[in-house]
Amino acid sequence: MILDALAIVSLVLAALPAGLVAANLAAYRHPRPARDAVGHRRAVSVLIPARNEEERIGNAVAAARSSRGVDLEVVVMDDHSTDRTAEIVLEMAAADPRVRLEQAPQLSPGWAGKPHACQALADAASHPILLFIDADVELAPDGAARAADFLEQSGADLASGFPRQITGTFGERLLIPLIHFVLLGYLPIRRMRSSPEPSFAAGCGQLMVTHRAAYEAAGGHAAVRTTFHDGIQLPRAFRRAGLRTDLFDATDVASCRMYDSGRAVVEGLAKNAHEGMAAPVAIWVWSTLLLGGHVLPAVLAAVGAVLAPTSAWFAAALAAVVLGLAARAALAVRFRQSAVGAVLHPLGVATLVAVQWLAWLRRRRGQASVWKGRVQVDG
Repeated sequence: MILDALAIVSLVLAALPAGLVAANLAAYRHPRPARDAVGHRRAVSVLIPARNEEERIGNAVAAARSSRGVDLEVVVMDDHSTDRTAEIVLEMAAADPRVRLEQAPQLSPGWAGKPHACQALADAASHPILLFIDADVELAPDGAARAADFLEQSGADLASGFPRQITGTFGERLLIPLIHFVLLGYLPIRRMRSSPEPSFAAGCGQLMVTHRAAYEAAGGHAAVRTTFHDGIQLPRAFRRAGLRTDLFDATDVASCRMYDSGRAVVEGLAKNAHEGMAAPVAIWVWSTLLLGGHVLPAVLAAVGAVLAPTSAWFAAALAAVVLGLAARAALAVRFRQSAVGAVLHPLGVATLVAVQWLAWLRRRRGQASVWKGRVQVDG
């Protein structure tokens, strides 16, 4: 009886995100190819905060410089790097007047590092459209134009996209694709667009585009100065100011390799988890949804295959496993993700939940996160 109940619950918890993935893949659309006709070129400031990014900043700036279809400036905010980040950008600026290096002010009390640098970037920008990208993001040649066009065509005040996620190591392939799974499996995109509620806000801090006027009306990054997770908190600030936010599929707009090892993935996902899945209440909800819908079915199916292969609960558990794998396979094809993570979906989900609990435990113990040589303390 207990196994029957568990199997039914697991099937329901697997069916809900599978259904949302199917619906959201249609709603989560690619920006249309940008228009390059006379009179339609938009003036875009590509804004890149950079702290100790010597291994990546050259590629990010070079890709941004290759942008076509926009009137462009590329501004890099060197956030007190101790490596060659500033030197690399200065060399590129000497060869291209559209590239500019700025030095971030000293970190003000009550600010986290990234929003502090992003606010300084917005203040230094010259153009009316602000495109914030991380230093590990490489824009496609028409990426800036497509992002700016989506902003105009959608009527949004802030739009955000998830670039194609490049993965190399096993840990990256296991965990990074779950970003798309959690987004499209648990956020109804059409509802997000129709509702002004901040709770429906979502975004990706790797790539966000906005009008300067809207950014200022929302309070800019000053409105989220303490956050380590501007991908979530900045869209919420816009919505609290009565402004619209939207999402688009940036797979063809940009690419990003967030981390280069399994350890870096764990530390990166844990550093700002307390503002997302590892928040005090959210962690229990997410653990139930993810473990119940994607790990429990695999356990039940494995047990049932040996002990009760003809039982109804085994059939229900197996159906739940198939739904989860089918959803992950669809996402892997759409976003050009590794098949390894899709096949090992239950293991990836279990690991993701474990990372969230690690972050929760660290926070309970008062352990501060250290990122790029800077201790992150809650504001």
